[in-house]
Amino acid sequence: MSAVLNALRRHAAEQPTASALVGGDRVLDYAALADRALEVASTLFAGRSRRCGLLLDNGIGWAVCDLAARWARTALVPIPTFFSPQQVAHVIATSGIDTLITEGAPLDLDAVSREDISALIGQRATCLRLRPMRTGALPGRTSKVTFTSGTTGTAKGVCLSDAAMGRVAQSLLEVSQGSAADRHLCLLPLATLLENIAGIDVPILAGASTAIPSLREVGLGGSSQLDPKVMLAAIEKYAPTTIVTVPQTLAALLFAIAQAGRRPTQLRLVAVGGAPIAAAVLKQAELLGVPVYQGYGLSELSSVVAFNGPGANRLGSVGWPLPHVDLRFAADGEILVNGAVFEGYIGGGADARTAEGYWPTGDIGHLDADGYLQLDGRKKSMFITAFGRNVAPEWIESELTARPAIAQAAVFGEARPWNAAVLVPRSAAFTSALEADLRKVNDSLPDYARVRRWIVADEAFSPSNGMATANGRLRRDAIFAHYGARLERLYEGEAAYVS
Repeated sequence: MSAVLNALRRHAAEQPTASALVGGDRVLDYAALADRALEVASTLFAGRSRRCGLLLDNGIGWAVCDLAARWARTALVPIPTFFSPQQVAHVIATSGIDTLITEGAPLDLDAVSREDISALIGQRATCLRLRPMRTGALPGRTSKVTFTSGTTGTAKGVCLSDAAMGRVAQSLLEVSQGSAADRHLCLLPLATLLENIAGIDVPILAGASTAIPSLREVGLGGSSQLDPKVMLAAIEKYAPTTIVTVPQTLAALLFAIAQAGRRPTQLRLVAVGGAPIAAAVLKQAELLGVPVYQGYGLSELSSVVAFNGPGANRLGSVGWPLPHVDLRFAADGEILVNGAVFEGYIGGGADARTAEGYWPTGDIGHLDADGYLQLDGRKKSMFITAFGRNVAPEWIESELTARPAIAQAAVFGEARPWNAAVLVPRSAAFTSALEADLRKVNDSLPDYARVRRWIVADEAFSPSNGMATANGRLRRDAIFAHYGARLERLYEGEAAYVS
């Protein structure tokens, strides 16, 4: 049995009335959670389902189904609620899902049966039994399948073992100094692997409590809509000691905290990952007294690889490699990682791991003198200007998005004399302030890194439009495909920007 399920059974016996999950006005203690997970495992999964899709909003029922699937050894396929019907259909077909748990049918599915399971799992939901599909076996010891980007029909299903995810969770518990006194609040969709592990697995290993309100209650709508004031109100309501978020959300949350003139004093750890964080944002968090710790990871490595933590936090780094990680560097500086490597992709697909089993991350980096991992940029996104300067756009973008008016930025400049950018204002009201914020950032950058001209994006970069992954990483090819012609025109004229 997995480490997480062993911990759940132990806590159910040793501290049965301790709070395990909180959602809305419902609370499950450890004894009730263990009983409910076992009941769902035997009722929904055992002997009835090999692969289950979970398409639900955040809530107690999501966590119950996750644990129940592990108990029944049913492979779970979390599906973000912001996926389009086409994306959901792709996941179902690719994964060979025979059971779908969802609040409402996202498309016209050929279901053999439909059953209301709201009372069973503690959250509004319907269980659809789908007609069997002719699909191959999942690789290795697959327990969960996470889709890396969820942006197009070609997104890859990453197959993860329970043992690998357990190693990551145990390492995170150790470096975060977690304990039974913690209370975690889920701010990201539980379909996101990072929140899945940090919001369910780590607290259960610690014997701690997790609050799982709906995404709307924490200020999230779709894949990119955020109301930081609502999020701050949820943090104040649930009084968590730990939360996990992404850089764009963190910047907005810090802005809301500064405006409110108060900070959540009970927070001891705000973990941030998914994309680079500007030094200015980290400094702002420090000034506000918000304990932000940056980390780094990939789905193919079962989520987190490196993490800063209490007592070992170096601003600008992504922390020390986790205890289970074996890390090396290729000749060109690419980060290679072993430890908790995935089982393979659904349907096969190219497996790029080295002969020794190390996974090439696609990121360039180095360890500093004290062993902290420093990221220097994405191998594929780094470009060389017309003057022969190597530029990592993530660095410039993180500085741009640290400014109040700029929510997202994509920088380009391959073989060009200067850099251009696509900018997403934090809201329509901030559009007029983009130029001033850009000028301030340029004043702090060396000449080869400055953005000389720019355009305003039509909409935010998000998974739903294919321009970002679920954890916030930009999909540069998709962005350039959409905005390339307008970017090219910037090099022909002298206008400050084109919109």
